[in-house]
Amino acid sequence: MFTTRQKLHIRIRNFVDWIRTDSNKEDDICRQANEIRERVKNQASNDGLIILSTPWSGSFAKRTGLRRHLRGLNPVEGQDVDLSFVINPKDKDDKELSELLPRFEKYLIDSYPNTPRKPSKSSIKLDFVGTKIAYDIVPMLATTDSQRQIIIRGDGIHRETSVQKHIEFVKTRTKSSNEQIGRVSFNEMVRLFKWWREVQCGGNNDAYPTILIDLLSAYAYDRVGVCNTYTETLAQWFSFLADVVEQRTSIYFSDFSKSIQRPSEKFWSVIDPVNPENNIADYLGNAEIGVLVEWLSQARDDVLQAIAADDDDDESAAIDALVPVFGTPFLHNS
Repeated sequence: MFTTRQKLHIRIRNFVDWIRTDSNKEDDICRQANEIRERVKNQASNDGLIILSTPWSGSFAKRTGLRRHLRGLNPVEGQDVDLSFVINPKDKDDKELSELLPRFEKYLIDSYPNTPRKPSKSSIKLDFVGTKIAYDIVPMLATTDSQRQIIIRGDGIHRETSVQKHIEFVKTRTKSSNEQIGRVSFNEMVRLFKWWREVQCGGNNDAYPTILIDLLSAYAYDRVGVCNTYTETLAQWFSFLADVVEQRTSIYFSDFSKSIQRPSEKFWSVIDPVNPENNIADYLGNAEIGVLVEWLSQARDDVLQAIAADDDDDESAAIDALVPVFGTPFLHNS
């Protein structure tokens, strides 16, 4: 017979399976992604651009994606898939490229005139409503290093990144967690934190983007690890991160380069592991950071309340305590 603690762990595990992406759709995604690649590459070639590679990127490649999201308080089906297009910095006439997003939006209009599109700071989202799959088309310039690229954002800012190293950053931690005893895996914890973020933001996640969730999760994993159950792991991560963010502790990683702590004029530093010059948190004001502290602290208290209900063998109260963390869908899908 399962103890209450095990029952609650199983409920969270079941909820993870409800929010995680559907592996049965991967073949269809790959086929459609290849079609998009070919159409866009043909448009770009006709426009004089030289596409060097089209690597998978983002949550699809990291295995941290969600199969559904929140619209207000209601869950809706829909998965996001990132497709990167790495382009020679000079076109066929040897002219340097200065902007990419407007060009790629035109390619998508010409290739998929009846498919809704939405530009962001560094991508164009192509939303295939019927399949409930949206593709974020991310154009970037190649560098002399095949594992580093330059993103030209809509505001003209050039930012160095690495599709391959960001994927490796997550997959290394997922592999490490999977080698430990128990079901709790790093990438599944990232999914839970992304869903928690959606609950707190009501589905409007712009202020606290996915890269921030990835790095907070990685920092918690590196310092705290994972426990045998999701409940205990969530309690440790929320508690640890509430203190980290409240104290404005600078977050650095040394996966790909030696971390050097630099003075910052910003309220808080969360440094991109593949580009030490990129502070992921540089746009956050003191008020936004304070909100994040409140959310983390409340989640810590809610999970601890669930654990206390565990100890009292009150399964119903334990489940109810997690509803503020994961929303009402947790009641019906765990």
